[in-house]
Amino acid sequence: MATGTGTYHQQLAEQKRAAIIAAATSLFLEGGYAGTSLARVAEVAEVSKATLFKQFATKASLFEAMVREHWNAEDDERPEPAPGDLARGLAEYGRRYAALMSRPEMVGLYRIVIAEMPRFPGLAETHFDVGKMPFFDAVRRYLAAEHDAGTARVADPVAATTQFMGMISNFTFWPRLTVVGWDPNAAETARAVDDAVTTMVARYGAR
Repeated sequence: MATGTGTYHQQLAEQKRAAIIAAATSLFLEGGYAGTSLARVAEVAEVSKATLFKQFATKASLFEAMVREHWNAEDDERPEPAPGDLARGLAEYGRRYAALMSRPEMVGLYRIVIAEMPRFPGLAETHFDVGKMPFFDAVRRYLAAEHDAGTARVADPVAATTQFMGMISNFTFWPRLTVVGWDPNAAETARAVDDAVTTMVARYGAR
């Protein structure tokens, strides 16, 4: 019985946390980071201020949690692909990245960061360090492992990772910020990932 009660309270806490992050995202977009109070977030999320402060003591900690939430994919627990097949490993990372960058919440997150960066540069640093960098590092480690295994020639894994992720995001994400109605379908997104993988294998694959 205690276990069931504990599970219920955990689920309730997770639901409230999700409501808080959703409210914060909406309010930050509408009124800006500086113009949004934690009290207003609690009101929109329909939780008490005590509940909000228990989970997020500061607005900065709430923003960090929001970044983590938007960058967390459902398949985060999957192990990193083992070296040995460059095309297969890159295709797996490419699909994950395309799925992340195609989420509607990601557009909102970037808009908040871009709008508030002049006044709050720390937001951009948090977004990069907490959000993008863990995924970037995973791809970089994978390319370095392929290089060490002799299945790829990647003298600069950082540059190669930047190229790979850039090819995908330049089609699946960045136009969403400026082009009304830009919403590639699954087939178009898959083709963009395949093209990026083909280009990377041609450039870095060991012959």
